[in-house]
Amino acid sequence: MNIVVIGTGLIGGSMALSARGFETKIIGVDASEENLKKAIELGIIDMAMPLEQAVLIADLIIISIPVDAAREMLPSILDTMRDDAVVIDTGSTKAGICGKVRNHPRRKNFVASHPMAGTEFSGPTAAFAGLFKDKKAIICEKELSSDFALKRALTLYKLLGMSVLYMSAEDHDKHIAYVSHLTHVIAYALSLTVQEIEKNEEKKIFEMAGSGFASTVRIAKSSSAMWTPIFRQNARFLTDSIDKYIDVLNHFKQLIAEDRTKELFDEIKEANRIKDVLKG
Repeated sequence: MNIVVIGTGLIGGSMALSARGFETKIIGVDASEENLKKAIELGIIDMAMPLEQAVLIADLIIISIPVDAAREMLPSILDTMRDDAVVIDTGSTKAGICGKVRNHPRRKNFVASHPMAGTEFSGPTAAFAGLFKDKKAIICEKELSSDFALKRALTLYKLLGMSVLYMSAEDHDKHIAYVSHLTHVIAYALSLTVQEIEKNEEKKIFEMAGSGFASTVRIAKSSSAMWTPIFRQNARFLTDSIDKYIDVLNHFKQLIAEDRTKELFDEIKEANRIKDVLKG
């Protein structure tokens, strides 16, 4: 089996490393020659190839590039790939890409998916085989994918050690706006806020920053090239989630400013329940 990985960074590279269980050839496609060279050097891919050539010999195509580029690339891949090939994407927005190919004659060959894993790092050097183990993968609009395509995608995700959830593209984007995209907005905003307040005191930030601050702003290191298109594509649900977060922030601000200690205590206790929610 030939697996073509388009985008050899953290997600694509980690999937390539984990997909070795297919006993197959991994072919890398990337706009960056440096990334391709590094991916070969690290054993992530077996060889590099131009997109047009790679698609023609692919059994499974994994699109792991920024969501705006993936959305534009997918129709031409479906146009040119073999009839028995399967293509999946890994983007964290689904409505846009699903809508782009909903009426494509080869829509059944496409599995719209989102493996929910990542770190704040990027590029081939960030890739590692265990990234997806025990994480969730979401597949959207499964009824529009063929049984054959779904089976191939599920085989891949099983190999990666992931469990699979199914939902509509709309529901995916709405829920992911709260549990992922809003988190990144908060991290970026906190980073900018502290840097603005302490713009001439960066050494003091470094000296004083505790583990709480560091863990909260960790994902503010995430790539702007990846996250700017995500925010654009999920703007409707993301702005709703930001409005709700601002309401909650203002509520906390009021409790603190008015010294309403008992209510503040109760809100923090309610927030503590998240540990049980996350345990399921």
